[in-house]
Amino acid sequence: MKETGKQFTFSKNERITGTKRIDALFIHGKGFICYPLRIIYLLQEQKNEAGCSVLISVPKKRIKKATQRNRIKRLIRESYRLNKKLIDNTELGERSLKIAFIYVKENESDLPEIQKAMQKALIKITEQIKKREESE
Repeated sequence: MKETGKQFTFSKNERITGTKRIDALFIHGKGFICYPLRIIYLLQEQKNEAGCSVLISVPKKRIKKATQRNRIKRLIRESYRLNKKLIDNTELGERSLKIAFIYVKENESDLPEIQKAMQKALIKITEQIKKREESE
């Protein structure tokens, strides 16, 4: 049985844009590290059309060459696109989730390393959301 390509897309409305939204994520969000990624996430009460929005950053301070930064961003995007099913949008309900992935390693990583960190991070986010719901 062939799966539909819809669930493996990464559309424009799944990206965090605008300085107010980005600032709110970094000011009010919670963070942790799944090496080589630092993850900051924020669960908000209003729902957006995507349910889960993502920001990907590779600092110039760590990776000097633009071609290497762009490649790492492509790998992170691809890894998120393939593993975003780990965050179940039905659990979010009428809330939206914003996530920032920041690359913290000093040199380039390969896809398996980034995918492993991405899977670990998305699972940890869902566990923390469930834990938060149980405490409320």
